[in-house]
Amino acid sequence: MYQIEFDEIIDRIVATDPRYDREAYYFVREALDYTQEKVCKRSGGRPRHVTGKELLEGIREYALKQFGPLAMFVLNEWGIHRTEDFGEIVFNMVDAGLLLKTKDDKKEDFANGYDFEEVFKKPFLPESKQVKGLPVPKDQSQR
Repeated sequence: MYQIEFDEIIDRIVATDPRYDREAYYFVREALDYTQEKVCKRSGGRPRHVTGKELLEGIREYALKQFGPLAMFVLNEWGIHRTEDFGEIVFNMVDAGLLLKTKDDKKEDFANGYDFEEVFKKPFLPESKQVKGLPVPKDQSQR
């Protein structure tokens, strides 16, 4: 599919379902490619269908790789707040003919995949308020 066709189809999707920024669709497409590449390597170089669960894991990895500690912020800016939103985006793309699905694929495959706070925010939070290894100031140690 030519890029111009893809762009036009995404524009149509966003016009009918404005919940998600158009960039979210490009991101999910890139995350699918990233996931497909990983799955292909694991299966001896043979391409195969990516499950919803595999795609969610690939999306998580790809988001952290692309955006680091800003991943949750970026996804939220695009209207994505939970894994179910990825399912909505994927199935909007399926309905538009941009992606294929099997008879077993369903939106529910994306339900409760992971907590955004846990996977996108928590890894970047400090372990404690006190930096380990630094001496405690004398006025605080005598309290």
